[in-house]
Amino acid sequence: MKEARALAPVDLMQNPRDSNRLLVRHLLLPTIFLTVALAGGLRVAAATGAFLFVAPPLVALVLAVLLMLLFARGRLIDLGAWLNSDHAPLTNVSHALTLIALFFASAQAFNSVLPDAGLFRWMFAFFFLWTLWNNQFAAFDARRLLRSLAALFGTAFVLKHMLLASLYAPDGGWLKRLAGALLEGFTQGTLTGTQETFAPATGYISFFTLALYVLGLVLLPSAPETDDRDAPEPETSSLVIQYRRLSPEERTLLREEILRTERGRLEDEIHATRTD
Repeated sequence: MKEARALAPVDLMQNPRDSNRLLVRHLLLPTIFLTVALAGGLRVAAATGAFLFVAPPLVALVLAVLLMLLFARGRLIDLGAWLNSDHAPLTNVSHALTLIALFFASAQAFNSVLPDAGLFRWMFAFFFLWTLWNNQFAAFDARRLLRSLAALFGTAFVLKHMLLASLYAPDGGWLKRLAGALLEGFTQGTLTGTQETFAPATGYISFFTLALYVLGLVLLPSAPETDDRDAPEPETSSLVIQYRRLSPEERTLLREEILRTERGRLEDEIHATRTD
């Protein structure tokens, strides 16, 4: 029996589906979130073309905390399944590092769509805070939460890298001329703050960052299946997984059928015993 249990992880690793699941959870997801954490702060200077790294502001960290709470409430992440005393220590460490990478990736995703200074930065921050705070009290499931986040980041991306980029353009975009006509009497510095001009490549980096972040959320499992060495036998684990996938009504019917079958078998055995 001990030898069979020792061979169980090897058998699981020989299953392509289990191997791919472990590869995604322990290698691909951390790589995606660490890439987002790096690319979310990258800017390209317009004058020199040099790469600049902008650290996330404090408000981005606050937004990331609210988003992580929303992940837990919307069941996108089951913390009890990710961090559990039944897991092996290395498994818990790996899961904890993945969640930490997700937190910093979330902060940098906000950093990539927040204006760098001025009134618009605080307007965007208030918009994100209001939306995330209201969503804490709304009914969410994982799919609806992902769609909402994709729409939220997509809207912020369009506003910053397409509309505000025209406003900040030194050659004077159409939005800058329109804002000057509508806000006559206010200086541009009062409205937008002191802005450093970035190259258009910054928008492409932000788009890649947000797309990669959403992809990581899609691949992120709510409750990762354990690959510990004290896991049950593959056949038993497969039966348990299939049972958990049933609806409550199907589970009730299955239990009733098992009880009816066992009751009939016991009655047959009692009848055979009395006959003998």
